[in-house]
Amino acid sequence: MPELTGYNVITTEKGVPIKAWTKGVQVEDQARQQLINASQLPFIYKWIAAMPDVHWGVGATVGSVIPTKGAIIPAAVGVDIGCGMMAVQTDLDANHLPDSLKAIRSAIEAAVPHGRTNHGGAGDRGAWGSIPLRNQEVWRDELKDRYDTVLRKHPKLDRGNHANHLGTLGTGNHFIEVCLDEADHVWFMLHSGSRGVGNRMGSYFIELARKEMRRFYINLPDIDLAYFPEHTEHFDDYVEAVEWAQDYARRNRDLMMEQILGAVRASGKLPPFTTELKVINCHHNYVARESHFGENVLVTRKGAVRAREGDMGIIPGSMGARSYIVRGKGNVESFHSCSHGAGRAMSRNEARRRFSLDDHIRMTEGVECRKDEAVIDETPAAYKPIDAVMAAQADLVEIVHTLRQVVCVKG
Repeated sequence: MPELTGYNVITTEKGVPIKAWTKGVQVEDQARQQLINASQLPFIYKWIAAMPDVHWGVGATVGSVIPTKGAIIPAAVGVDIGCGMMAVQTDLDANHLPDSLKAIRSAIEAAVPHGRTNHGGAGDRGAWGSIPLRNQEVWRDELKDRYDTVLRKHPKLDRGNHANHLGTLGTGNHFIEVCLDEADHVWFMLHSGSRGVGNRMGSYFIELARKEMRRFYINLPDIDLAYFPEHTEHFDDYVEAVEWAQDYARRNRDLMMEQILGAVRASGKLPPFTTELKVINCHHNYVARESHFGENVLVTRKGAVRAREGDMGIIPGSMGARSYIVRGKGNVESFHSCSHGAGRAMSRNEARRRFSLDDHIRMTEGVECRKDEAVIDETPAAYKPIDAVMAAQADLVEIVHTLRQVVCVKG
């Protein structure tokens, strides 16, 4: 009998295989074609792994794991470099929460700049007008010198926000939540990345890679798969920039969590609590040097979480669906990876066309969150069913905690 596996294999005429953990989950034709396009690049190592939340993205699909030898693809990392999740378990229980959670939500919204106004310019509500002292210290002591090193080589990146985005949320699918687990313990969870400065770096190097492809007359199945060969100046510069942006993203999440916990404690709505029980902080848009099958390779996870044996990770649902704290099983076939969330089932425009405000209110019943037309593109039905996504990756992770949100803050 053939060995049963948890994945489907997509074979291609010109490229490496694609191992897709998508059993029971719909995969759009556009995403499938993007996977096939990427598989044709000559430096892909062994195969591409597609996670159950896989969906169309720019260049490479969101929800893909792309191992390479000798080259790096900026668009496979994307523009939200270092985007990821953070979760903190507290010693609070559900019975410690007030009957109305509106004040908790308001305290969080006041503590963390979120959203975007004025096209991200002066007075943008998603940036600090006056940067807190703690955030200034992190920027000065941990990030500024390396940022200046990148700027000396690429001065065009010196525009827009950077230090005043540390400790801020952003827009789109980024969020802050208060959740309860299966034992009614209270968790705080958030999703954000490297903000405007990471977006600038990602966009800049993606365009630089495209120019390099045109300069050397390299034909690609998709120009957004433009790459930098290893041992070239642009490769080294991109790696330096992307590693910095990943560190920025992690510290951004750390600072936001500090601000959230401080604001909630100061609100007077909860008794004193501790948060040292479980703290998880993981990227899901990033590139790292790793060893797989005896070879040192670059692994790019675009919408995927590292899931080595014992690794703790976070797989969120949507505004009205469960989220999961998971432990990696170290599946070698997936290059030690799992999904980063439920994954979009449709575009934002399609969600706005398909769902009404009444639909959104119904689907987020019981959650203290925004219930206005501006967040309809984030409504739960715009995403794949999280239960199906989790079932499809049962051989990648085990579920440690199941969370349900009671407060959700969106940008």
